Amino acid sequence: MSRIQRLIKIIWVIGKYRLDEFLPLTHLPLSLRILFMLAPWHLFPKPQQPRGARIRFALEELGPIFIKFGQILSTRRDLLPDDIAIELKYLQDNVAPFSGQTAKTIIEQALKQSTDDIFLSFDINPLASASIAQVHAAQLQDGKEVVVKVIRPGITRVIQQDIALMFLVAGLAEKYWEDGKRLHPVDIVSDYEKTIFDELDLQREAANASQLRRNFENSSLIYMPEIFWDYTNTDVLVMERVYGVPVADIDTLNAHGTNLKKLAEKGVDIFFTQVFRDSFFHADMHPGNIFVNVENPQDPQYIAIDFGIVGSLTPDDQSYLARNLLAFFNRDYRQVAELHISSGWVPEDTPVNEFESAIRTVCEPIFEKPLKDISFGQVLLRLFQTARRFNMEVQPQLVLLQKTLLNIEGLGRQLYPDLDLWSTAQPFLEDWMKQRVGPPGLWKNVKQHIPSWLEQSPEIPQMVYDAINQIKNLDNFSHNQERSIKALKEEMHSSQGVSKDYWIATLAFGGAILSHNTVTVDWLQEISVQSVILAGIGFYFLIKRK
Repeated sequence: MSRIQRLIKIIWVIGKYRLDEFLPLTHLPLSLRILFMLAPWHLFPKPQQPRGARIRFALEELGPIFIKFGQILSTRRDLLPDDIAIELKYLQDNVAPFSGQTAKTIIEQALKQSTDDIFLSFDINPLASASIAQVHAAQLQDGKEVVVKVIRPGITRVIQQDIALMFLVAGLAEKYWEDGKRLHPVDIVSDYEKTIFDELDLQREAANASQLRRNFENSSLIYMPEIFWDYTNTDVLVMERVYGVPVADIDTLNAHGTNLKKLAEKGVDIFFTQVFRDSFFHADMHPGNIFVNVENPQDPQYIAIDFGIVGSLTPDDQSYLARNLLAFFNRDYRQVAELHISSGWVPEDTPVNEFESAIRTVCEPIFEKPLKDISFGQVLLRLFQTARRFNMEVQPQLVLLQKTLLNIEGLGRQLYPDLDLWSTAQPFLEDWMKQRVGPPGLWKNVKQHIPSWLEQSPEIPQMVYDAINQIKNLDNFSHNQERSIKALKEEMHSSQGVSKDYWIATLAFGGAILSHNTVTVDWLQEISVQSVILAGIGFYFLIKRK
């Protein structure tokens, strides 16, 4: 029932802001076009606000999942008209707040203390408000400036309803859409469900922040604020307050004389460092979560906040991505095609030459161009068309990484449109691959395995002794088998008057032995069907003879 109510609300909001005007109705089947023409929202008066504002208001009214969708779109100026992108920027940190008094109540219930006892001062007016939580400025009793993040009341129930609807739509798409099974929409929704519910746990976010802070300790690339664990739990997070210029405020960055080219290159460096060096990356890097320290404008430093969504990759995923990217950078489309086939992303019987040609057609136009001249939206569209042709499957475990890549591209486009993404990333990947397969990587693997090797070392003498005994037993068995076969052959040659039944029985037993010519420790489990049948024939004729 709650799903139906939520669906009705979504339809109501679409009608309220007349978002049906933005749907590509001409591409829908005739039956759906008729349904949309007869939809009741045509009874609503057309809103007077601009289209960008209408979309933003609708996403805000629909709640956190839709707000996050708008946040991602806000960074894609190449995909959206400017008026819509500018409006969606407000979703990054200007979502309608909830009552500050409600926030105080949540804090006191979560920490079981009065805010007056915890804080020297607490600003009842929110500093920022986002889709999942809002933030208040405060001071600890020792005078340290902090921010207090508080989960929105009742947000869990709304998210549960939206996730249930997403599963319903994904299930229908997987069943009835021609590309549904290949794109794994149910798996993607399942991954997103885990991600967004993880984001509701502020203690998990605090742990993510601490890990990232350790990874970039004393780094000139990026600064992660300190977490105050004594005042942090599932519903409340207290973190060091940081000051910087919002990364999207280009005018202020220019006023400080910030080296935007270096800042953009550092952004690429941070991303690849997190993905390949640490396998632990900030996966919600939209401009509302990123600030810039401009104390040294020629060597600017990023400041990150909001660590609710992070991602990680397995060593196999890391290696696969690095090899693919390097092959792309080197324009080795043959290797790209072979990597896709060997990894199972496309069927084994895919014609390599055809797949290579298709990839070249998509990727060749984007090289040797500055970022401002490359539309990754168009590239993704072409790759999707290629995927349909070759039945390429979506890898759900990489969806979060793909989302982060889109955020990074949008960020780089705003900072320094002439950034050469390829020349910035290629040296990093080449160095990483050398370290992985060279002596440093081998020594690192040895060091990781030494403790387990030492733990198993007392068992090695006994394992060697058991192995030697097994080899001896196999040799004895093989010797006895050879003697049996030899005896059967001698008997066959010496017995000229033996009856036909004996001949058949002897041949049957010999065939049973010969058909089982592979002897292992578990040889009883490997006796072939032919051996059993031939042995049975031998017994039959022996009994018949008697």
